[in-house]
Amino acid sequence: MAEETPAKRDVQNHLLFECAWEVANKVGGIYTVIKTKVPVTIAEYGDRYTLIGPLIYKTAPMEVEALEPEDPALAASLEQMRGQGVKSLYGRWLIEGAPRVLLFDTGSAFHRLDEWKGDLWNLAGIPSPPNDTETNDAILFGYLVACFLGEYVSRQVDTAVVAHFHEWQAGVAIPICRKRHIDITTIFTTHATLLGRYLCAGNVDFYNNLQYFDVDHEAGKRGIYHRYCIERAAAHCSDVFTTVSHITAYEAEYLLKRKPDGILPNGLNVVKFQAMHEFQNMHATAKTKIHEFVRGHFYGHYDFDLDNTIYMFTAGRYEYRNKGVDMFIESLARLNYLLKKAGSKMTVVAFIIMPAATNSYTIEALKGQAVMKQLQDTVAEIQKRVGERLFDHAARFNGEGKFELTPTNLISTEDQVLLKRRIFALKRGSLPPVMMANDPVLNQIRQVKLFNEHDDRVKIFVRGCHLGVRGDTLPAECTGVPSITTNLSGFGCFMQDMIENPEDEGCYIIDRRLVSSEDSVNQLANYLFGFCSKTRRQRINQRNRVERLSPLLDWKNLGVEYSKSRQLALRRAYPDAFVNSNGESEEEETDYFGTGPERYHPTSVPASPRLRITGLATPGDMGTLTEEMQRLNTSDYRGFGFPKSAEDDDEGYPFPLVLKMRSRGSSMHSGVSTPAPGGAPKSLSERDLQKADAALNQVNANS
Repeated sequence: MAEETPAKRDVQNHLLFECAWEVANKVGGIYTVIKTKVPVTIAEYGDRYTLIGPLIYKTAPMEVEALEPEDPALAASLEQMRGQGVKSLYGRWLIEGAPRVLLFDTGSAFHRLDEWKGDLWNLAGIPSPPNDTETNDAILFGYLVACFLGEYVSRQVDTAVVAHFHEWQAGVAIPICRKRHIDITTIFTTHATLLGRYLCAGNVDFYNNLQYFDVDHEAGKRGIYHRYCIERAAAHCSDVFTTVSHITAYEAEYLLKRKPDGILPNGLNVVKFQAMHEFQNMHATAKTKIHEFVRGHFYGHYDFDLDNTIYMFTAGRYEYRNKGVDMFIESLARLNYLLKKAGSKMTVVAFIIMPAATNSYTIEALKGQAVMKQLQDTVAEIQKRVGERLFDHAARFNGEGKFELTPTNLISTEDQVLLKRRIFALKRGSLPPVMMANDPVLNQIRQVKLFNEHDDRVKIFVRGCHLGVRGDTLPAECTGVPSITTNLSGFGCFMQDMIENPEDEGCYIIDRRLVSSEDSVNQLANYLFGFCSKTRRQRINQRNRVERLSPLLDWKNLGVEYSKSRQLALRRAYPDAFVNSNGESEEEETDYFGTGPERYHPTSVPASPRLRITGLATPGDMGTLTEEMQRLNTSDYRGFGFPKSAEDDDEGYPFPLVLKMRSRGSSMHSGVSTPAPGGAPKSLSERDLQKADAALNQVNANS
């Protein structure tokens, strides 16, 4: 009896499941990435898009509207899992776009944890210690997702399924799906390698010594070997492996031993900032609130002019070295010296905003706000009475004689006494507090002697503008705030690739790769001092330049890269679906969100920044393809040799994403899919690849 040929899945109208630990669960930056990306994904997929995450009972009722599944295969799969005791919540995530979301309660499957740990060891050789709660949750979540996907594709056999996983917490499902031959295609995105976070926190020249690290030894020494194994298995077992920046891709190639297939840069939904008058009003309102806080915090020592004050901030996870807080504090001390030496009247108030464990607000912090509020209320009350007296006094004047007005006619003795009581309450025997905890940040602030003294031009406060300083966070450009970053952050690398002379556009990039830490700190201090030396008009002009960069960071442009990764995954998983009747590979041009970032060129400023592009291009063509930028030799891509001359350097990035399809029959360690059941995989010959390259070159020439 002839073996039945399995039905071909529809790859044009494929389904998309996006899986992450931070779906409807605000923990870190990935929550913001997924949440802001939803509108463009919904525009492309509609109800064919579903997010998968953990069921957190504290937040889920406020985040998700429960619904009954309309897809029969989905409903049957959840009912099957419910019969095994697995609890889940299906509905709409209450954010812009209202995507479908499926949340699994990992606690409902806790009784199977030991069984699944043993299975994970047998399948992939991944160990799991008993007392690591985060890893236990990741294993439970991964197996629940793999079980669901297996149940679903066994019932829904007509349409291709793409499963996109973010970070190692969601990556456990990928090797499981591979070993179980579940008929899906997978994408794995790491936003920062796990081992890289730990190594960066140490006193090592990390990026210049990547090739020398013994990764297994380093992971074991830090007690994260089991987590590292999960991340590495997910990277190697996925059909497409991606990162969010070039620097992370360079890191992943050496630490995870697989070169990423492409870059998926993080973006933001910047539509709400495009109305200029609304943007300016928001900026003024926020600045007024900061003024109110500063007056209260520095009560008793409020001897500087707020109109001549610059606010700077750094924000992110509480990673003292990884986020560059140590550099920021040291540069503030040097900025304080430079401002004093120059005799500047400018005052800098620096905020360090990071989530950390605290007991409560300090009494001094609350007292300052209360005292300033009492003074404000008293002045408002006296102002009202003075107005009434002034009106009454003026109304009684009949035009004869001389109109005389003295302070005693306006301010009564009672008013003077009340005002003096409020002013005397501002007396303070101590300096304004720097922060509310005792940790490395405060220790370094003490070391550099930034105590908010009277003669200090730099005041500092940790909690939580004019200038944002960050090591690796989402950009402030979308709100018109100039920023300082480094060439070791994904955002810094992206802006260096996208625009020439980024400093002219309010995006200062510190070199932390090729110079010493001392030189980097000096460069940061000089950037800060240069910014403080600008006039108000120059800062406003720079703010307008910065705000017009926001289209570069809009998901409507950057979302194209996610579409490319999904197309690459489908071509690797189902190569036969992209072959025409002549046996030749079909190349289709798919442009979901336009041909590249839209630029605004206000007439009041020169036409910079000059984008390094020629012709029609997307953000991926302009610098998000790691294989082109790093020239890493792998079987996945055929790199494009960049010209080295000064003239050729302006030619830009004239190439589209070059895809080389890989067989589903390769080994598990090669990082491609397992063969589909029902037949041997069909491999591509060298002649097929030459034809595909020729077709792509023809597309380039026509564009």
